Amino acid sequence: MVLVQQNVWLITGTSSGFGKRLVASVLARGDRVIATARSIEHLQSFYSLPGAHPSRLHLLRLDITDSVENIQRTINEALLVWGRIDVLVNNAGYGLKATIEEGGSLAALTQFQTNVFGVINVTNAVIPQMRERRSGTIVIVGSRSGWTPAMPPVGFYASSKAAIHAIGETYSTELAPFSIRVTIVAPGSFRTEKVLSQPMTIHNHISSYDGLRAAAAEKFKAVAGNERGDPAKAMELLVDVVRGEGRAAGREWPLWLFMGKDCYRDVRNKCDRVLQNLDAWEDLATNLEFDS
Repeated sequence: MVLVQQNVWLITGTSSGFGKRLVASVLARGDRVIATARSIEHLQSFYSLPGAHPSRLHLLRLDITDSVENIQRTINEALLVWGRIDVLVNNAGYGLKATIEEGGSLAALTQFQTNVFGVINVTNAVIPQMRERRSGTIVIVGSRSGWTPAMPPVGFYASSKAAIHAIGETYSTELAPFSIRVTIVAPGSFRTEKVLSQPMTIHNHISSYDGLRAAAAEKFKAVAGNERGDPAKAMELLVDVVRGEGRAAGREWPLWLFMGKDCYRDVRNKCDRVLQNLDAWEDLATNLEFDS
């Protein structure tokens, strides 16, 4: 008999959305989960899942907007549960809605505190034990929006995801010498709870944007609950990729894991526009070296 070691996953933001589905998927595969959220009271229902038992499921309070010191203490507590963290999934995040002018730098700071700084602080707290063991997997849940930042009023959200995409790519090169894998998940539109319910953030009301905000609200209302993407299927694919089995068996490790038909459409369109721009200006913009 070949004994396969159980992976230990730490997943942030598991009270709803992708995180909630991912916990169920991981437990169903026989791995162990440290499920975190700002309030563990919202996680108690996990114990009714198949495979959920204190020997394989541990609930832990973690607010990724907390101080660096408090986050490190929480991760240290997590490491005491089963002695290691094999897979870190940075899933916690939210989408702030605001026009750039009305939200200003305060809205940007609020958005980045969760979606960028929180991810960095949690990841940096987990890395040392992975680096020491020369083994580990880090998953960063980004967004299709990071490839389509021209859409108002989600510019701050899109820019935060674009930032964490770039940071994820840098992590992948910095951590490769220690055999730590990194993948950046970029989901399109999936039917998760409250994903579009955040109210508009307005620190400086400007009536010129009233029409834009009203049109955006109608668009979000029409989309909410009608998304084509199944979040449970998405998380099953993620577990396949991390474990190297199922549909992902034999595939090369992906730095990028794009998810959803709409994501593929939008990313391809963005790449096409960038290539068209490069072609249109290449003759002028590459002729800029010193004469010698």
